[in-house]
Amino acid sequence: MSPRAHGRNAARTPSGAVVTGAGRGLGRLIARLLVARGLTVLVTDVDETAARRTAAELGERAIPHVLDVRDHAAVDAARDEIIERTGRLDVWVNNAGVLVTGPAWEQSPDTRRLMLEVNALGTLNGTVAAVNAMREHGGGHIVNIVSLAGITLVPGEAVYAASKHAAIGFSLSTLADLRLAGIKDIDISCVCPDGIWTPMLHDKLEDPASALSFSGKLLQPEEVTAAVAAVLDRPRPVTTLPAARGLQARIADALPRLGLRAAPLAVLAGRRTQRRLVKSGGPKEPARKG
Repeated sequence: MSPRAHGRNAARTPSGAVVTGAGRGLGRLIARLLVARGLTVLVTDVDETAARRTAAELGERAIPHVLDVRDHAAVDAARDEIIERTGRLDVWVNNAGVLVTGPAWEQSPDTRRLMLEVNALGTLNGTVAAVNAMREHGGGHIVNIVSLAGITLVPGEAVYAASKHAAIGFSLSTLADLRLAGIKDIDISCVCPDGIWTPMLHDKLEDPASALSFSGKLLQPEEVTAAVAAVLDRPRPVTTLPAARGLQARIADALPRLGLRAAPLAVLAGRRTQRRLVKSGGPKEPARKG
C-alpha cells in the first residue's frame, strides 16, 4: 500500500474498509482494489447474492454484508462490524447509487424519493458513520463516488442531478467542518466521473432521457477505479473524470445561460452515440494486458 493510501496516516498497517454498492460494477472493482492494497473489505450491497458472489471472488479478506444505505442504523452496524473484525476503519467508499431517467414531473414520488435517499442520504449516512469511527481510531479516508451530474445541469436526469449536487455539497462542507474543528487526519475525496459503462447504463442505450450520459466518451469502470486509487494515494476534494468534461461542466455551472443553450447540442450528440452503440452492440472494453 502506498504511503498515503488512507489519507495522512502513512505509517500504520492497513486494516478495515467498507465499500457500498460493491456487489457489481464499479463498486466490485473498488473492493478488489482495496483488497489488493492489503485491506480487509466489507463488501456491502442491498443484493445479498451479489455481495456474497463478489466477496467469494475476492477471497478471505472480503466479507459480504447486506446493506441498505438509506438506513442509518444499518450503516452504523456495518461500520461496527468491520471495526470489530479489524480493529480500525481506514477507508470508506460511498459508491451505492440509483439512476432513473426522465423529467421529474413524470416520475412518481417514490421514484424521486428513492434516488434522493440512496444517492444523497446514503452518502450522508456512510460519511457520518465513517467520520465518527475515524475520529476515535486515528483518522482515515472517505471516498464519495459522485458524478459530473453533481456539478452542472443534466437534462433527463434532474432528480439524479439533485441528489448528486446534495452529495458533493455535503461532502465538501463536512470536509470544511473537519478542518475548522482541527481534524486533519480525516480526508474526504469526491470522484465525479462522466457516464460509466456499468450496469447502471446497460439498459439505457435506447432511452432518450439518458442521452447526456452518452454525450462524451463513455468511461470504463477500470478508469474510474484508477481515479479512486489516485485519490487514495493523494487525497483531493474533487476529481472530475475526464478532466476536460469536468471543465465543461464547471463552465456550464458558472454560466447557466450558456449551459442551457449548449444542453440541446449535448443531448443530440448523446443520442447519436446511443444509436451507434445499439448498432455495434455496446462499448468495447479496452484490451487487457497480460
